[in-house]
Amino acid sequence: MTQLIRNVIDGYHDLMNNKSDPRVNDWFLMSSPLPTLCICLTYAYCVKVVGPKLMENRKPYDLKYVLIIYNLFQVIFSTYLFYESAAAGWLNHYSFKCQPVDYSRSPLAMRMARGCWWYFFSKFTEFLDTVFFVLRKKNDHISTLHVIHHGVMPMSVWFGVKFTPGGHSSFFGFLNTFVHIIMYSYYLVAALGPQYQKYLWWKKHLTTIQMIQFVLVMIHAFQLLFIDCNYPKAFVWWIGLHAVMFYFLFSKFYKQTYAKKGIKVKVEDQNDSEEVKIKNSNIGICFTTQTALYEKTDDVKEMSKGYTSDGKRLRNRVFIDNPRTS
Repeated sequence: MTQLIRNVIDGYHDLMNNKSDPRVNDWFLMSSPLPTLCICLTYAYCVKVVGPKLMENRKPYDLKYVLIIYNLFQVIFSTYLFYESAAAGWLNHYSFKCQPVDYSRSPLAMRMARGCWWYFFSKFTEFLDTVFFVLRKKNDHISTLHVIHHGVMPMSVWFGVKFTPGGHSSFFGFLNTFVHIIMYSYYLVAALGPQYQKYLWWKKHLTTIQMIQFVLVMIHAFQLLFIDCNYPKAFVWWIGLHAVMFYFLFSKFYKQTYAKKGIKVKVEDQNDSEEVKIKNSNIGICFTTQTALYEKTDDVKEMSKGYTSDGKRLRNRVFIDNPRTS
């Protein structure tokens, strides 16, 4: 047993020190996966347990201007990352059919590697999406699926930066940053206020764009299973299966969300009867939409029956609105 443990430890150190990219070993958070793993676990615990508990007896924070600044930052940051991945490879000299990793220290190779690290770092900034839900007391939007989606990404990207910073699998980051430019632009307009809601008619299409993204990543990754390419097959499966998993999760979300949106129920309001569509505050992007932070819900309607006072006693409105006839 002792020998087995020693072999596992030796194998781990050999993997981290001898089979990883030496260019990134001294970069922040790159020497070991443990710090990133701890940050991800701390994030999950804080947004699911600690945060809601601390906000339990507090009023929701007004984050309008914080959200405007945050979403503007994400648009600019995503634009920078997309530009770097395009200029350093994907719209320059990279092949969409087979692209090995350039492990040299040439300017373009180092530029791509640094871009991959900043993409990894961007996944930590996206934790704030969930933190804002906690501060706004929108705990029903912090689903386990949402937390897994955000919590897994930094750990997943860490392995890519550690072993293959660039090359074929960086296509995922290239597409993902482009989608994030669109997504956070949408959030930015939504954060500006209700008067801009008329410009947000395309909300439904954002989920479609995200699903198309995953289909393209699947095709791009799995093509290497059928052609000869000097790229690690392990990362082909790693990226491809991530795309498959997220595609089906997003697809399920899309079907459930927009199927519910179309359901109609009859509501009687005093003497009038009308049909209204069920509204779902969770309609939008990914598994939870940030727009719930600024959209006013009209799901709860004012009750036409209740209690009123005539100065002496409480009376049920049902007996006032519907008096008995003798």
